[in-house]
Amino acid sequence: MNKYQEAIAASKVITDDEAVRNEVNKILEKSSENMTPEVYKFLFNSIDLTTLSSEDSVKSVARFTERVNDFDNDYPQYGHVAAICVYSNFAEVVSTHLDVDGVDTAVVAAGFPSSQTFDAVKIADVALAVEAGANEVDIVMNLGMFLDGDYENLTDEIHELKHAARDAKLKVILETGALKTADNIKKASVLAMYSGADFIKTSTGKIYSGASVEAAWVMCQCIKDYAERTGRKVGFKAAGGIRSTQEAVAYYTIVKEVLGEEWLTPELFRIGASSLANALLSSLEEKEVKYF
Repeated sequence: MNKYQEAIAASKVITDDEAVRNEVNKILEKSSENMTPEVYKFLFNSIDLTTLSSEDSVKSVARFTERVNDFDNDYPQYGHVAAICVYSNFAEVVSTHLDVDGVDTAVVAAGFPSSQTFDAVKIADVALAVEAGANEVDIVMNLGMFLDGDYENLTDEIHELKHAARDAKLKVILETGALKTADNIKKASVLAMYSGADFIKTSTGKIYSGASVEAAWVMCQCIKDYAERTGRKVGFKAAGGIRSTQEAVAYYTIVKEVLGEEWLTPELFRIGASSLANALLSSLEEKEVKYF
């Protein structure tokens, strides 16, 4: 075996799809215990508040950012979201308009959402976004390379993008809806972490089906196994189609039961969403709120 296959083989995470479903069902029986205001507030503080529309513009992204500034004054009891996530060309717009301490500027970059463009373009995109103020960068794992078994070029590309990101957090999107099986999700998780990912993320929410609790369970098990073997903690981000409080609490429960309380911090747990913030605010306020 080569070093990539050895890294995958070293992980003892189960990959039988039926067994994964059974484990997830057991955990989700505890989900109702976490339907509390304290958990809702934590989940709100863990959101990467996202706008990724073809209609985005300098003006619309500036307004989106100002809304986060306003929220800090209008609802100070709830704190703030973890980050504002936009296309890479809007990094400067967010970073120059954002006034709230503790909210990061996140971007999707490097050929998002397909990862299909020249390597030089991907590297330049990441580097320019960071120079413009991004301190978090979400990239997509090259699925073509993964499915071809071209792990060397796959990991080399992630390494190069990690280097281009400098001190910014690098979140690697696995696109679990395309990977489909627990075995593929395990392999992709291991390779991403092996390549220096600071977070592994479920989905883009753009092409394939979004996050699933089964994919989250496999990814969190891989993160746990990797941390035990290396001592390095990698974060987990769920994204793609998470709109309700109940759905968000399900992912919280997976992380809590698999990775433990130490991962229940925005430094290691995120949810990428556009409409979830309003759902959580509505749960906290016990009435419908449409703030964002």
